[in-house]
Parts: sequence; structure tokens; C-alpha cells
Amino acid sequence: MRLADFILRDMEPILAQWETFAGTLLPAAANMEPRALRNHAEQILHAVAKDLRTSQSSEVQREKSMGRAPRLLEATETAAQTHALLRARAGFNINQLAAEYRALRASVLRLWMDHRAPQAVDLDDVIRFNEAIDQALAESVNFFSAQVEQSRNLLLGMLGHDMRNPLQAIQVTASYLAALNAGERVSAAAARLIRSGARMQSLLDDFSDFNRSRLGLGINVMPTHVDLADVLADELDELRAVHPDRKLELQVSGDSKGIWDGQRLQQLLQNLVLNAIKYGAQDSPVRVVVTGNATHVRIDVCNCGPAIERVTLAHIFDPLTRGANSQGTNDKAGNLGLGLYIASEIAKAHHGAIEARSDGTETSFSVLLPRADLAI
Repeated sequence: MRLADFILRDMEPILAQWETFAGTLLPAAANMEPRALRNHAEQILHAVAKDLRTSQSSEVQREKSMGRAPRLLEATETAAQTHALLRARAGFNINQLAAEYRALRASVLRLWMDHRAPQAVDLDDVIRFNEAIDQALAESVNFFSAQVEQSRNLLLGMLGHDMRNPLQAIQVTASYLAALNAGERVSAAAARLIRSGARMQSLLDDFSDFNRSRLGLGINVMPTHVDLADVLADELDELRAVHPDRKLELQVSGDSKGIWDGQRLQQLLQNLVLNAIKYGAQDSPVRVVVTGNATHVRIDVCNCGPAIERVTLAHIFDPLTRGANSQGTNDKAGNLGLGLYIASEIAKAHHGAIEARSDGTETSFSVLLPRADLAI
């Protein structure tokens, strides 16, 4: 008996073994009914049997073995994808999902070979079956990962939103205490609360921007006519107040006027300068150079210090990435490893570009912004 015929004829014993194995995947399966443990397994097996009965070229078989089978136009989701979605919602992890397919593969082949003995097993059926299972597994894993990513992003969004109100209450109370003039100890405590609240607000803003970009919404910008020299000078004044021991220089040449979101570009500059302060040589200045030409304005943030390794430099704008020296003395302010990523997203939101260069002499981050590429 060919494998496709065997799967359809012995569907119940196969599903029984699937159910038994799925029931061992704890803790998610602990309180699941048999029907839930079997969810879409029968449809997956029907799809596999149909695949085995379908004539296919060597190229199609090869693509399928790598999980790249052509998608059916009339199907919004395959059974394997729906199975992955329900498993993710039930609390299974991705290793347990893959284990189900490994167990299914083994049980079907074992039952079939026991049925055929002592006849020789049709090797083409075995190969085709493995290809079909690989395709189903790829569909499930991709869909499972997308569901987990979406759930995580939604959770992060809700968490960031719900943290804003209590943080605002802390900041308002701290400002009230500072205004009371109730003695040096109270004023010092209020100042610490204000600084900590501002730090938490900055982290929360990065957190929210990261989540928005991961949801595919991008960084929100509100462009207006601004003079970038004035906007960046104001931000550097604030940074000098927070870091009085560091020298921050600003050089401007050419026309620095254009249509941008001034607050977002202050955020971009802050992230780049704080990165330079953190990783650059303590006894050398951080230089911000603004250069304008007919169509673009360029912002360079430069610092002296150890060169960034080539491997690190290649991924420096990836989210949740922190430098090798992130546990240094300047790390007490805390960060999520999102600063450079968000800077790059802000540049993209302005239809601009950002790049990093580093050698034994200097590290520089360069942002190129089109002067009027955004509609108001």
C-alpha cells in the first residue's frame, strides 16, 4: 500500500499517537481536551496525502523540502499555519511545536513500515513524505514566530502606554516637592526624583518608539520649517547641563534651514551624543558638525576613543544591541540598547540616511537629511 493511501486509511491510529504525544508537552497541554490536542492534525495529514498523490517536478520537490512550496491562491491559511496560531495562543513554545512534527514523522513512517513488512518500502514515498512534512513545519514555524512577535509587540505597546500615567504622577509630585523649599534634604531628594523620572521618561520614549517601528508604523514625525542650527544648539545646551564635565562643540557651515521635525532631530542628536559621551575618550570633546548645501544638510557627531570592531560596526544600528563596553562607568544611567536604532529610524522617517565609521583615530556618525522632502 502506498503511503498516501495508508495515511488516509489509518488516520485514526496516527491521530491517536499525535494526541498522546501532544499531551506530554507541558505545561501548555495539561488541561487541553483531546480535540484541542489534535487541532488541525487531520487536515495537515490530508494535505500531506494530497501532496503525495500529486505529480511534481524535481524543482518543486526541492523547493518544498526547504519550506518554499508555492502558496495556493484560494487559501488564506494552510492547516499547518492555523495549527501554529492555535498552539501559540495555547502557550506552546516553538520547540514543542517542532517536536510535534518530528513525532508525527516518526510515527507515520513506523506504522507504515510495520504494515508493509516484509515488503520493501517505497523510497520515493519516504522522500516525498519528508518533503511534505518539512513544508508543513516551515509554514507552522513561520506563522508561530509571527504570532509571538505580534503578541509581544502589542504587550510592549500596552505596557508603555500604561506606564505613562504613574510616571507623570511621580514627576509632578517631585516638582511640587522641589518648589516647597522645605529644606536641603527634601530639595536634594526631589532633584533625584526629577532626574530619575526624566531618565525613565527617556527610556519609555525609546521603548514606545521601538515598539511602534516593530509594528511597522515607523517613527512618527511632524515636520515644520526649522533652523537646524538653533534646534541642535538648544539640545546641546541641555546635554551640557547634564554632563558639565564633558566638552560638547557645535560647528555650523552653510544653510541649515529646512523642513524637519525639530524635536525628533533633537532626540536623534541626543542619542548620538550620549553614545559618544559613553564610549568616547573622556578627555576629548564630542564634536557636532552641521553642513548645509543646496539640497541636503549633514550632521556629523564625532568623538575620539577606541575603534569600534568591524563586526560590531556592521550591526551597530540593530535594535537591542549594546557595545562591548556597555558595563563601563558611564552605564549607570541605564539604557535599552535602542538609542542608535531609534536614531536610524528617525533619519529614515525624514527620508534621510545614517552611517557609522570608526578607526583608531575617530568614530563618527553621519546623518544626511534632504532639505525639503517631507510634506507639511
